[in-house]
Amino acid sequence: MSGGLPVILKGVAQVIFQANPWTGLAFLIALFVGGWRFGLFGLLGTVVATLTAYLLGVSWADRVALGLEGFSGTLTGIGLVLYLDARWITVLLVVFGAVAGSVLTSALNVLLKPYGLPASTAPFCVITTVMVVGGPAFGRVWNRHAGAAPPSVKAPGIEMDWTHLWQGTLSGVGQVMFQGQWYVGLIFLVGLVIAGWRLGLVALMSSLAGLLTGWLLGAQAADLGAGLYGYNSVLTGIALFGTFVVATPVSAVYALIGVVAAAGFTAGVGNLLTVTGGHTLTWPFVLVTWAFLAAVPMFSRLEYA
Repeated sequence: MSGGLPVILKGVAQVIFQANPWTGLAFLIALFVGGWRFGLFGLLGTVVATLTAYLLGVSWADRVALGLEGFSGTLTGIGLVLYLDARWITVLLVVFGAVAGSVLTSALNVLLKPYGLPASTAPFCVITTVMVVGGPAFGRVWNRHAGAAPPSVKAPGIEMDWTHLWQGTLSGVGQVMFQGQWYVGLIFLVGLVIAGWRLGLVALMSSLAGLLTGWLLGAQAADLGAGLYGYNSVLTGIALFGTFVVATPVSAVYALIGVVAAAGFTAGVGNLLTVTGGHTLTWPFVLVTWAFLAAVPMFSRLEYA
Protein backbone atom coordinates (compact mmCIF):
# COMPACT_ATOMS: atom_id res chain seq x y z
CA MET A 1 0.00 0.00 0.00
CA SER A 2 1.27 3.47 -0.81
CA GLY A 3 -0.04 7.00 -1.24
CA GLY A 4 -2.99 8.49 0.60
CA LEU A 5 -5.06 5.33 1.05
CA PRO A 6 -2.92 3.93 3.89
CA VAL A 7 -3.25 7.23 5.75
CA ILE A 8 -7.04 7.03 5.55
CA LEU A 9 -7.02 3.39 6.65
CA LYS A 10 -4.70 4.23 9.53
CA GLY A 11 -7.17 6.94 10.54
CA VAL A 12 -9.87 4.28 10.85
CA ALA A 13 -7.50 1.95 12.72
CA GLN A 14 -6.50 4.69 15.17
CA VAL A 15 -9.99 4.53 16.68
CA ILE A 16 -8.40 1.68 18.65
CA PHE A 17 -4.86 3.13 18.74
CA GLN A 18 -3.41 1.28 15.73
CA ALA A 19 -1.38 2.74 12.86
CA ASN A 20 -1.72 -0.43 10.79
CA PRO A 21 -3.50 0.09 7.43
CA TRP A 22 -4.48 -3.59 7.25
CA THR A 23 -6.16 -3.28 10.62
CA GLY A 24 -7.93 -0.18 9.29
CA LEU A 25 -9.07 -2.12 6.23
CA ALA A 26 -10.52 -4.86 8.46
CA PHE A 27 -12.31 -2.20 10.53
CA LEU A 28 -13.72 -0.58 7.39
CA ILE A 29 -14.95 -3.95 6.10
CA ALA A 30 -16.61 -4.53 9.48
CA LEU A 31 -18.40 -1.17 9.22
CA PHE A 32 -19.77 -1.99 5.77
CA VAL A 33 -20.88 -5.41 7.01
CA GLY A 34 -22.72 -3.59 9.80
CA GLY A 35 -24.42 -1.39 7.19
CA TRP A 36 -23.34 0.62 4.15
CA ARG A 37 -24.22 3.90 5.84
CA PHE A 38 -21.74 3.26 8.67
CA GLY A 39 -18.93 2.42 6.28
CA LEU A 40 -19.64 5.33 3.94
CA PHE A 41 -20.19 8.00 6.60
CA GLY A 42 -17.26 6.74 8.68
CA LEU A 43 -15.05 6.99 5.60
CA LEU A 44 -16.39 10.47 4.83
CA GLY A 45 -15.54 11.67 8.35
CA THR A 46 -12.05 10.17 8.18
CA VAL A 47 -11.22 11.77 4.83
CA VAL A 48 -12.55 15.22 5.78
CA ALA A 49 -10.79 15.27 9.17
CA THR A 50 -7.49 14.07 7.68
CA LEU A 51 -7.66 16.55 4.81
CA THR A 52 -8.51 19.41 7.17
CA ALA A 53 -5.48 18.69 9.35
CA TYR A 54 -3.24 18.43 6.28
CA LEU A 55 -4.47 21.71 4.79
CA LEU A 56 -4.06 23.50 8.12
CA GLY A 57 -0.46 22.33 8.31
CA VAL A 58 -0.53 19.76 11.09
CA SER A 59 2.73 17.78 11.14
CA TRP A 60 2.60 15.11 8.45
CA ALA A 61 5.23 12.76 9.88
CA ASP A 62 4.21 13.00 13.53
CA ARG A 63 0.43 12.97 13.17
CA VAL A 64 -1.29 12.97 9.78
CA ALA A 65 0.70 10.08 8.24
CA LEU A 66 0.03 7.97 11.35
CA GLY A 67 -3.73 8.43 11.09
CA LEU A 68 -3.91 10.45 14.29
CA GLU A 69 -5.93 13.20 12.64
CA GLY A 70 -8.56 10.92 11.15
CA PHE A 71 -10.11 8.75 13.84
CA SER A 72 -12.29 11.36 15.53
CA GLY A 73 -13.75 12.08 12.11
CA THR A 74 -14.42 8.37 11.65
CA LEU A 75 -16.40 8.21 14.88
CA THR A 76 -18.21 11.48 14.14
CA GLY A 77 -19.41 10.13 10.81
CA ILE A 78 -20.61 6.86 12.32
CA GLY A 79 -22.18 8.50 15.36
CA LEU A 80 -24.14 11.13 13.42
CA VAL A 81 -25.51 8.71 10.84
CA LEU A 82 -26.54 6.41 13.69
CA TYR A 83 -28.58 9.17 15.32
CA LEU A 84 -29.71 11.20 12.31
CA ASP A 85 -29.95 8.57 9.54
CA ALA A 86 -28.46 8.80 6.03
CA ARG A 87 -29.75 12.12 4.67
CA TRP A 88 -28.26 15.14 2.92
CA ILE A 89 -28.34 17.17 6.15
CA THR A 90 -26.34 14.42 7.87
CA VAL A 91 -23.68 14.64 5.15
CA LEU A 92 -23.31 18.37 5.81
CA LEU A 93 -23.17 17.84 9.58
CA VAL A 94 -20.53 15.12 9.25
CA VAL A 95 -18.37 17.38 7.08
CA PHE A 96 -18.74 20.29 9.48
CA GLY A 97 -18.28 18.04 12.50
CA ALA A 98 -15.11 16.50 11.09
CA VAL A 99 -13.65 19.94 10.34
CA ALA A 100 -14.57 21.27 13.79
CA GLY A 101 -13.28 18.06 15.37
CA SER A 102 -9.93 18.52 13.64
CA VAL A 103 -9.58 22.00 15.12
CA LEU A 104 -10.67 20.76 18.55
CA THR A 105 -8.18 17.89 18.34
CA SER A 106 -5.31 20.33 17.89
CA ALA A 107 -6.63 22.61 20.63
CA LEU A 108 -6.86 19.74 23.12
CA ASN A 109 -3.43 18.45 22.16
CA VAL A 110 -1.97 21.86 23.00
CA LEU A 111 -3.92 22.18 26.26
CA LEU A 112 -3.23 18.63 27.45
CA LYS A 113 0.42 18.39 26.39
CA PRO A 114 1.80 19.78 29.69
CA TYR A 115 -0.02 16.97 31.50
CA GLY A 116 1.06 14.22 29.10
CA LEU A 117 -2.56 13.36 28.24
CA PRO A 118 -3.85 12.50 24.75
CA ALA A 119 -6.89 14.19 23.25
CA SER A 120 -8.08 10.68 22.41
CA THR A 121 -11.74 10.51 21.33
CA ALA A 122 -12.75 13.61 23.32
CA PRO A 123 -13.17 15.78 20.16
CA PHE A 124 -15.65 13.25 18.76
CA CYS A 125 -17.51 13.13 22.07
CA VAL A 126 -17.80 16.91 22.30
CA ILE A 127 -18.83 17.47 18.68
CA THR A 128 -21.34 14.62 18.56
CA THR A 129 -22.86 15.40 21.97
CA VAL A 130 -23.36 19.06 21.07
CA MET A 131 -24.94 18.19 17.71
CA VAL A 132 -27.25 15.49 19.02
CA VAL A 133 -28.31 17.37 22.15
CA GLY A 134 -28.99 20.47 20.03
CA GLY A 135 -30.64 18.48 17.25
CA PRO A 136 -34.26 18.71 18.50
CA ALA A 137 -34.12 22.50 18.10
CA PHE A 138 -33.69 22.16 14.33
CA GLY A 139 -36.53 20.66 12.32
CA ARG A 140 -34.42 19.70 9.31
CA VAL A 141 -31.89 17.97 11.54
CA TRP A 142 -34.20 16.09 13.89
CA ASN A 143 -36.97 15.28 11.40
CA ARG A 144 -37.00 11.49 10.90
CA HIS A 145 -34.02 11.11 13.22
CA ALA A 146 -33.08 7.48 13.71
CA GLY A 147 -32.41 7.65 17.43
CA ALA A 148 -30.42 5.00 19.28
CA ALA A 149 -32.58 3.50 22.00
CA PRO A 150 -30.86 0.62 23.86
CA PRO A 151 -32.12 -2.95 23.23
CA SER A 152 -33.49 -3.18 26.77
CA VAL A 153 -36.33 -0.82 25.82
CA LYS A 154 -37.91 -3.69 23.89
CA ALA A 155 -36.53 -6.54 26.01
CA PRO A 156 -36.24 -5.51 29.68
CA GLY A 157 -34.86 -7.81 32.34
CA ILE A 158 -31.57 -8.52 34.12
CA GLU A 159 -31.41 -12.32 33.74
CA MET A 160 -28.40 -13.01 31.53
CA ASP A 161 -27.90 -16.29 29.67
CA TRP A 162 -25.01 -17.86 27.76
CA THR A 163 -26.02 -16.13 24.51
CA HIS A 164 -25.87 -12.73 26.17
CA LEU A 165 -22.40 -13.62 27.48
CA TRP A 166 -20.64 -14.72 24.31
CA GLN A 167 -22.43 -12.38 21.94
CA GLY A 168 -22.01 -9.47 24.32
CA THR A 169 -18.28 -10.08 24.63
CA LEU A 170 -17.80 -9.93 20.86
CA SER A 171 -20.30 -7.10 20.42
CA GLY A 172 -18.39 -5.10 23.03
CA VAL A 173 -15.49 -4.91 20.58
CA GLY A 174 -17.78 -3.87 17.72
CA GLN A 175 -19.56 -1.23 19.79
CA VAL A 176 -16.34 0.79 19.82
CA MET A 177 -17.71 1.92 16.45
CA PHE A 178 -21.38 1.48 17.45
CA GLN A 179 -21.90 -1.93 15.86
CA GLY A 180 -24.02 -4.25 18.01
CA GLN A 181 -23.84 -7.45 15.93
CA TRP A 182 -21.52 -10.09 17.35
CA TYR A 183 -20.20 -11.09 13.92
CA VAL A 184 -19.21 -7.49 13.18
CA GLY A 185 -17.38 -7.41 16.51
CA LEU A 186 -15.59 -10.58 15.44
CA ILE A 187 -14.29 -8.85 12.31
CA PHE A 188 -13.05 -5.95 14.44
CA LEU A 189 -11.31 -8.49 16.67
CA VAL A 190 -9.62 -10.04 13.63
CA GLY A 191 -8.41 -6.56 12.68
CA LEU A 192 -6.86 -6.14 16.12
CA VAL A 193 -5.20 -9.58 15.92
CA ILE A 194 -3.63 -8.49 12.62
CA ALA A 195 -1.88 -5.75 14.60
CA GLY A 196 -0.91 -8.25 17.34
CA TRP A 197 -2.50 -11.26 19.01
CA ARG A 198 -1.92 -9.82 22.48
CA LEU A 199 -3.88 -6.75 21.45
CA GLY A 200 -6.81 -8.93 20.44
CA LEU A 201 -6.62 -10.80 23.72
CA VAL A 202 -6.62 -7.58 25.76
CA ALA A 203 -9.64 -6.33 23.80
CA LEU A 204 -11.55 -9.56 24.33
CA MET A 205 -10.76 -9.78 28.04
CA SER A 206 -11.58 -6.09 28.57
CA SER A 207 -14.94 -6.51 26.86
CA LEU A 208 -15.71 -9.55 29.00
CA ALA A 209 -14.69 -7.72 32.18
CA GLY A 210 -16.93 -4.76 31.30
CA LEU A 211 -19.83 -7.08 30.60
CA LEU A 212 -19.38 -8.96 33.87
CA THR A 213 -19.17 -5.68 35.78
CA GLY A 214 -22.49 -4.61 34.30
CA TRP A 215 -24.02 -8.00 35.10
CA LEU A 216 -22.76 -7.90 38.69
CA LEU A 217 -24.35 -4.48 39.15
CA GLY A 218 -27.64 -5.64 37.63
CA ALA A 219 -27.54 -4.03 34.19
CA GLN A 220 -30.16 -4.93 31.62
CA ALA A 221 -29.32 -8.27 29.97
CA ALA A 222 -30.24 -7.10 26.46
CA ASP A 223 -27.83 -4.17 26.78
CA LEU A 224 -25.10 -6.51 28.00
CA GLY A 225 -25.74 -8.81 25.05
CA ALA A 226 -25.44 -5.87 22.66
CA GLY A 227 -22.00 -4.97 24.05
CA LEU A 228 -23.03 -1.63 25.53
CA TYR A 229 -21.08 -2.28 28.73
CA GLY A 230 -18.00 -3.58 26.96
CA TYR A 231 -16.75 -1.09 24.41
CA ASN A 232 -15.60 1.66 26.75
CA SER A 233 -13.80 -1.04 28.72
CA VAL A 234 -12.12 -2.27 25.52
CA LEU A 235 -10.71 1.17 24.78
CA THR A 236 -9.68 1.71 28.41
CA GLY A 237 -7.98 -1.69 28.71
CA ILE A 238 -5.93 -1.22 25.53
CA ALA A 239 -5.06 2.38 26.45
CA LEU A 240 -3.82 1.53 29.96
CA PHE A 241 -2.03 -1.70 29.08
CA GLY A 242 0.65 -1.24 26.47
CA THR A 243 -0.48 1.86 24.59
CA PHE A 244 0.08 4.70 27.06
CA VAL A 245 1.35 2.68 30.02
CA VAL A 246 4.16 0.11 29.80
CA ALA A 247 2.72 -3.42 29.88
CA THR A 248 3.69 -5.11 33.17
CA PRO A 249 1.83 -7.31 35.68
CA VAL A 250 1.20 -4.22 37.79
CA SER A 251 -0.17 -2.21 34.86
CA ALA A 252 -2.38 -5.19 33.97
CA VAL A 253 -4.07 -4.87 37.37
CA TYR A 254 -4.18 -1.09 36.96
CA ALA A 255 -5.83 -1.47 33.55
CA LEU A 256 -8.36 -3.94 34.96
CA ILE A 257 -9.39 -1.39 37.59
CA GLY A 258 -9.82 1.16 34.81
CA VAL A 259 -11.84 -1.32 32.74
CA VAL A 260 -14.24 -1.91 35.64
CA ALA A 261 -14.50 1.83 36.28
CA ALA A 262 -15.33 2.52 32.62
CA ALA A 263 -18.13 -0.06 32.72
CA GLY A 264 -19.47 1.49 35.92
CA PHE A 265 -19.40 4.97 34.38
CA THR A 266 -21.45 3.74 31.43
CA ALA A 267 -24.79 3.78 33.21
CA GLY A 268 -24.18 7.16 34.87
CA VAL A 269 -23.16 8.90 31.67
CA GLY A 270 -25.99 7.17 29.81
CA ASN A 271 -28.55 8.55 32.27
CA LEU A 272 -27.16 12.05 31.76
CA LEU A 273 -27.48 11.66 27.99
CA THR A 274 -31.05 10.39 27.83
CA VAL A 275 -31.73 12.79 24.94
CA THR A 276 -29.37 10.66 22.84
CA GLY A 277 -31.19 7.48 23.77
CA GLY A 278 -28.86 6.92 26.69
CA HIS A 279 -25.86 6.12 24.50
CA THR A 280 -22.70 7.11 26.32
CA LEU A 281 -20.51 7.53 23.22
CA THR A 282 -16.92 7.08 24.48
CA TRP A 283 -17.19 9.53 27.38
CA PRO A 284 -16.57 6.86 30.08
CA PHE A 285 -13.37 5.80 28.33
CA VAL A 286 -12.15 9.39 27.94
CA LEU A 287 -12.82 10.41 31.54
CA VAL A 288 -11.47 7.23 33.14
CA THR A 289 -8.37 7.12 30.93
CA TRP A 290 -7.52 10.76 31.56
CA ALA A 291 -7.80 10.22 35.32
CA PHE A 292 -5.75 7.02 35.32
CA LEU A 293 -3.04 8.42 33.04
CA ALA A 294 -2.78 11.63 35.06
CA ALA A 295 -2.14 9.52 38.18
CA VAL A 296 0.70 7.45 36.67
CA PRO A 297 3.58 9.75 37.79
CA MET A 298 2.52 9.20 41.41
CA PHE A 299 2.97 5.44 41.16
CA SER A 300 6.57 4.22 41.09
CA ARG A 301 5.55 0.81 39.76
CA LEU A 302 3.91 2.30 36.66
CA GLU A 303 5.60 3.99 33.69
CA TYR A 304 4.38 5.83 30.64
CA ALA A 305 4.93 3.92 27.42
